[in-house]
Amino acid sequence: MTRIDFYVLPSENPEEIDNFACRLAEKAFRNGLRVLIAVDTPEQAQKFDDLLWDFREDSFLPHAPQNADQQAAIEINSGEDPGQHHGLLINLCADIPTWFSQFDRLAEIVCQHPDSLARSRTRYSHFRDRGYPLQSHKIN
Repeated sequence: MTRIDFYVLPSENPEEIDNFACRLAEKAFRNGLRVLIAVDTPEQAQKFDDLLWDFREDSFLPHAPQNADQQAAIEINSGEDPGQHHGLLINLCADIPTWFSQFDRLAEIVCQHPDSLARSRTRYSHFRDRGYPLQSHKIN
């Protein structure tokens, strides 16, 4: 059963979600996990691809759009079928991907913006009501 981790950021700035997603992807990659980052649109996928190049000067994360000719340790999905992925799904979509349960872990990142908080409460209830193991991490 998929383990669901909620990472609660202290900031109200929604842009901090993307920055934390990069840090989380880096940590997972360093621990040998394959990572799929789910976004809603190809434009968001391109923005996230650019962010993975630039988020830290001293870091390189091997990444690619999902369905590119090569597989990468970190792939960015903008609505495609996730294929054989099953490690860590970092969900940055407005909704929960229907295929999330094929992953060992799902990361939901929450900031203190009212929209983000409302969305995370709904998701938390959704997962809890279906019996998924939940963890919450307050990030400083």
